[in-house]
Amino acid sequence: MMEAAMFHRNEADGVHRVEHARVNCYLVEDGPRLLLIDAGLPAMWPMVRAALGELGRSPRDIKALAITHGHFDHIGFALRLQQDLDVPVLLDPADAWIAAHPYRYRHERARLFYPFRYPRSVPVLTRMALAGAVAVRGIDNVRPLDAATAAALPGRPVPVPTPGHTDGHVALLLPDRGTVVTGDALVTLDPYTGIAGPQIVSAAATADTRQALASLDAIAALDADVALPGHGDPWRGRVADAVAEAKRQRVT
Repeated sequence: MMEAAMFHRNEADGVHRVEHARVNCYLVEDGPRLLLIDAGLPAMWPMVRAALGELGRSPRDIKALAITHGHFDHIGFALRLQQDLDVPVLLDPADAWIAAHPYRYRHERARLFYPFRYPRSVPVLTRMALAGAVAVRGIDNVRPLDAATAAALPGRPVPVPTPGHTDGHVALLLPDRGTVVTGDALVTLDPYTGIAGPQIVSAAATADTRQALASLDAIAALDADVALPGHGDPWRGRVADAVAEAKRQRVT
């Protein structure tokens, strides 16, 4: 039996988290409009719909989907959202090819032996597979996510370029809420190792770990005291402290 999703209301002011299989996506309220940040895995769409019901909202209140990067566990139900509800999907153009081909992306190290080296990852990766991680459909009808387009979105997020995990990875700052959605530029759980705590994602899924570490400086410079990652629990406190801890970790 598939585990239930967890709905976490107000991880920041008007920012709600839907978590399943240690994958997060976020609903941002802005008056009657909603922004969805990342589309998780395919099985998470009914869970997002349930969360909307708890908020007294409708799926039609989602006015846009902003994607931090094009990996399969961030675009899981994006195509369905677009086809069923005509929701515009936005991401950095450098990740458009990955979003269309979500299993064809660069990573520094082969993943084959990670479950043997890091057995704590096995339950996480198994739950992700059961949630549809091996059956994500790509999406190619996307719009560019940049400062101009983001300014018109609910919540008025500010894209923060954070390449390394992918070439077009962006974090999304919500300035009036003191919050940054970090995607996989900074996580508090690595699915490929099962290790918790602030870190970059392992080389099993990161295109350039050196660049990913360097991009943490852009997150450290933000005026935010809540970091909402793509995997793991929120970080509360100075984001610069989370970055410092991440830089101390050994790259796996």
